[in-house]
Amino acid sequence: MSREIGENIKRLRRTAGKSQEDLAEAAGLSVSTVQKAEQGRTVRTETLHAIARGLGVTTSKLFAADSPKPVVSDDATKRSLMPIREALMPPVGVDGVAMVPVHTPGGLAELRKGVLTTHDLYAADDFGAVARALPQLLRDSEATVALAEDDNARQQAERVRTLTLLVCGKFLTQVRQYDLAYSALTEGIRTAQSAGDRSGAAVGVIGLGWLLLRQDRFTDCYNLAVRAAEEMEPRISDTDPARVGIWGELWMRAAASAVRDNRPQEAKAARRMVARAAAGLPKEGAAFPTTWGGFGPVTASVKSVEDYLIRGDGRAEARAVLRLSERGVLRRDARKQSGNTTAVNWGRHRLDVAQAHVLLGAHQDGMEVLAAVKAAQPEWIKHQPMARRIMSDVLRTRKRTLSAEMRDMAAHLGVSG
Repeated sequence: MSREIGENIKRLRRTAGKSQEDLAEAAGLSVSTVQKAEQGRTVRTETLHAIARGLGVTTSKLFAADSPKPVVSDDATKRSLMPIREALMPPVGVDGVAMVPVHTPGGLAELRKGVLTTHDLYAADDFGAVARALPQLLRDSEATVALAEDDNARQQAERVRTLTLLVCGKFLTQVRQYDLAYSALTEGIRTAQSAGDRSGAAVGVIGLGWLLLRQDRFTDCYNLAVRAAEEMEPRISDTDPARVGIWGELWMRAAASAVRDNRPQEAKAARRMVARAAAGLPKEGAAFPTTWGGFGPVTASVKSVEDYLIRGDGRAEARAVLRLSERGVLRRDARKQSGNTTAVNWGRHRLDVAQAHVLLGAHQDGMEVLAAVKAAQPEWIKHQPMARRIMSDVLRTRKRTLSAEMRDMAAHLGVSG
């Protein structure tokens, strides 16, 4: 956190006529946590949400520009992703032409198949294979567009190029290379527009919304998602599940940004639209590339449950998560009928459940949930800050000796006591 954010909290608190004790009570935090935040020391984003609620302002209002803190070296990541960087962001000469190696790609169908196979590798958390495949796919898709002989061939090539860029943006966002991800996603959206592919552009906007959420750009995400959702709203007679799924995902982005930005009315309205979209899909809908991450009644429900721990991390919110995680379409028998959400969405939901257990002091229950997620998605969980926070909370609050399972999990996540 920055010194400027701490100063903003202090200024807003004094403007509201509140003492630190008043703010702590209104936010449901300890006085020491409020003091820590005002001193500019590092606190969780969820803590900033709570402080914003206590002050009656949006979370975004707490943020301000300040001198960046030194970045811990990520040279290893930079080196491992250099081929993607070179393919995605080639140097441009004075003539405006990108200086890229010449490639003679194969057929368009084969290229599209390769892109979808790479997305399957991403979904299977084989991030190394994805990183190795993307540079060639990026260059080949760019060359295919450049070599197109007529408008129809160019548009078909642009659709495959769009798909390549969106897979690239999805992977780079997951591994937290945000500037590269932004470049891939925005170029993908523009390429889809050039191809006349409004659905492809909308899927790209959903991905860009995820990136903006990762960067705490809540207002930008909300405005982007609402505008796109209004443009993509299905007609009453439109029963195309892909169109409904895109519309529902866009409203999910709007809801997620509003709840994080302490805008409860906008969040409630957006969740109503999500529920409306989910009501039109009795089963989980199509996945990428028809939609970004899939959409349906289960997806809508797990994202709604997620809101509770964003609003607060008290015992009441934790109990609500555990209660709702076993209700309605989230019951095991119900999911057999409706289908399940994606592995990523389900894994994120199970981390919410694990966190709820830990908040209630049920460390062993929380560890059992974490262990199940690790068994199903061992590589994915390493990239989840929430998993590391849960493990850190266990290490900090558990009074008994750590079990072997807890020590193994801490090592897997790179968390130390």
